Amino acid sequence: MKPLHGQVAVVTGGAKRIGRALALALGEAGAHVAITWRESEAEAQATVAELAALGVLSAAFRADLRDPAQIRATIDAIADQFTRIDILVNNAGRYETAALQSMTVEQWDAMFETNTRAPFLAAQAAYPHLKAARGRIINLGSLGGLHPWPTHAHYCTSKAALHMLTQTMSKAFAPEISVNCVAPGMIVNGEVSEEYEHFARRTPMQRNGTAEDVAAAVLFFATGPHFITGQILSVDGGLGL
Repeated sequence: MKPLHGQVAVVTGGAKRIGRALALALGEAGAHVAITWRESEAEAQATVAELAALGVLSAAFRADLRDPAQIRATIDAIADQFTRIDILVNNAGRYETAALQSMTVEQWDAMFETNTRAPFLAAQAAYPHLKAARGRIINLGSLGGLHPWPTHAHYCTSKAALHMLTQTMSKAFAPEISVNCVAPGMIVNGEVSEEYEHFARRTPMQRNGTAEDVAAAVLFFATGPHFITGQILSVDGGLGL
């Protein structure tokens, strides 16, 4: 019996890159998986097909996570179609390089809208389903939420806020729901550049991370002891040390 057999997992932004790896890892562990997408319809359908090939139920839901009404409607639609929600993975995120001294209010708000407000609203919408299932919430934070990056002030601050939200929710939603956070460092998605090589040399493990490394950490929180809650787990090969 696979560890997540019969459970239902929701992965926001699960169409491609890290989100796709998370969705497939959960599917391989036996979970039925619903993913959300905003612009990547073709990739979303491809991921759903890969999940179906694993023998689990799967579906993709278009949702603009900047819209509170769409978040709630999407969570409700997933719960209606799958009849339950056991795991919520808040993966969808925004990333941008910008100089703090010239950053606009619109840039600042857009970062928090996706990286902090959307996970809060998704968790709030899924709360009754997760409570009934004694479920789990897993947020995708960042090494940038633990260390200040001067050209990513809005990104770092939004992820730091998500880390605090994780810990706050872990207390507010206990004892029925465990809430944890995976904080990736430099993760390679097929790109090769001097910047990536630079970070690999600085990393004690002498390489950058992969989407599969992140997926393994998410799977730990999805299948490990429910007693573990409020934790921020860095997946960075020691880069943040």
